[in-house]
Amino acid sequence: MISGVVLITGLLLILIGLWGALTHLNILRIIISFSLMGTGTHIAIVAIGYVKNGTAPIIDSALSLAEAPHRAVDPIPSALVVTAIVIGLAVTAIMLAYAIRLYDAKKTLSIEALMESRW
Repeated sequence: MISGVVLITGLLLILIGLWGALTHLNILRIIISFSLMGTGTHIAIVAIGYVKNGTAPIIDSALSLAEAPHRAVDPIPSALVVTAIVIGLAVTAIMLAYAIRLYDAKKTLSIEALMESRW
């Protein structure tokens, strides 16, 4: 039922984003990595809600009550992804605003500048 290629693509994007967030010291690259993880999560959620040869979850002449559990596409994952995209956009905007403030204060986008200011 789940589209394997799309699910694997989403999981690969999550792993690439995780790798980028853990290995880079530039804050812009870290922000891009978090956005990549979010996009991978969205793709994985949509892939889980996908039904091959599915139809809209409306019971009528095209979809009987008996075949609805097997052919109806679940609309909840799509609704969650739309909401998550909006939230992700807001979080990315906040992270970019923080990066601008960091650059104004330290004249660098390196995480090491934050580490030095702690001690």
